[in-house]
Amino acid sequence: MKRFMFVCLLVWSCAALLFASPQSPSDAVSNESKATIEGLVRDIACPIQNLEATATHLSMKCLLACARTGSPLIILTKDGELYMPMSDKMPDEDQRQRLVPFLGKYVRASGTVYERKGTRAIVINEIEELKDVHLTIEDQ
Repeated sequence: MKRFMFVCLLVWSCAALLFASPQSPSDAVSNESKATIEGLVRDIACPIQNLEATATHLSMKCLLACARTGSPLIILTKDGELYMPMSDKMPDEDQRQRLVPFLGKYVRASGTVYERKGTRAIVINEIEELKDVHLTIEDQ
């Protein structure tokens, strides 16, 4: 019985070490990449709650009201992906003032994209308005 207990303890200890050992940096998958995205700069609330709000169809009245009251600003792509802006500093610095001039405009933003479990963020290096994209804007 003592031998059985010893073997069980040994197997359990080895399994615990195997599963608890951290991955080496070379084994970890990077969650960052350089990318260029295109989309609408807007508040986060409407496209989350209203599936009719897309990157090219929006209510400017709603967008501006939400932005004025502090709703986080994001970039919404044509395929429905949401990108939250962030800085390349820790602690993170607010990017709101950088996006405010582009509210309700379709932009191209380049920088470093981070993804974790479906959430996307972008450190914007360059941003420019794309004026040739047709937007359907209600209550302008």
